Amino acid sequence: MSERTFTAQDDHFHFAEMGDDWWATETAWFSFHHPERRLGGWFYTMARPNIGTIAGGAWIWDHRAHLPWEALYSANYSALELPSTLDLAACTLPTGVSIRVLEPCQRYALGYADGDRLQAKLIFDGVMPPEPLTAVGSTFGSAHHFDQFGRVTGELILHGEKIEIDCVGMRDRTWGRRPEDRPHQAAYVTGAVDRSTGFLAVTGGRGKVDQVTYGFLRRDGRTVSLAAGERTVLRDREHGWITRIDLTARDVEGRELTATGVPMSRIILNRHTFIDINSLIRWEHDGVTAWGEDQDMWPIHRWARMRRERSA
Repeated sequence: MSERTFTAQDDHFHFAEMGDDWWATETAWFSFHHPERRLGGWFYTMARPNIGTIAGGAWIWDHRAHLPWEALYSANYSALELPSTLDLAACTLPTGVSIRVLEPCQRYALGYADGDRLQAKLIFDGVMPPEPLTAVGSTFGSAHHFDQFGRVTGELILHGEKIEIDCVGMRDRTWGRRPEDRPHQAAYVTGAVDRSTGFLAVTGGRGKVDQVTYGFLRRDGRTVSLAAGERTVLRDREHGWITRIDLTARDVEGRELTATGVPMSRIILNRHTFIDINSLIRWEHDGVTAWGEDQDMWPIHRWARMRRERSA
């Protein structure tokens, strides 16, 4: 896919340009965290206009549970009705998520409402322009895709407790063809020190060492695409999940990225034909601490085979 500029129009749905493909899909994802509480969170939206459905919801987890039905909060709707007049730039979705554009491409008011279980009011304020996907061979395939770090502030009221949020989180947007059996084994790895320093690495592979297929290094407020890199992991023998990540990469200007990460908490998400062991990660990045995520994504049959082989 050729690089394109993200514009105010891209804050809206792209249904008209996706044709009548049954698998035409559009997503909007926002992440946030509270490091001291080892708490991570997502608001996730997935719309399929040609079959009239909207899916997603919210997940909030900490170190006390990793299964979605035991986590602090989990709502993952699969096929609610998509209102025909819905505008993603100013909406309250049937899933409970609300999104309102405050400044095109940069600033968003986010909300979530589910009775006395969860109420959320957050602001996502981009600290960089949206970065377009440039790697055609990545796990996102031919879909249009953008990633963006932003400062996330506001509050959650979770089971009656007020939790203040102030972090640098990630969001992404995609639209295009997304069959449910499409995923390859991959990882989506993020870390941010502050507004001007962070990284994204998307990797592919089947072994202990995964190759970086796409990403960027943000340093001194400049965002530069990655040229190459590796993600090496250690896994817990009993559970299979990651216990340590070593990430090394180089951007197209020759700047080096080195980061070592340890999961602080995790949640396992069953997403159609693949699972995502999503971990909140504390990184040591160029001598300073960063926070982000590692989305360790596996086709279910491959994960099951790996677990059987390790238990033999």
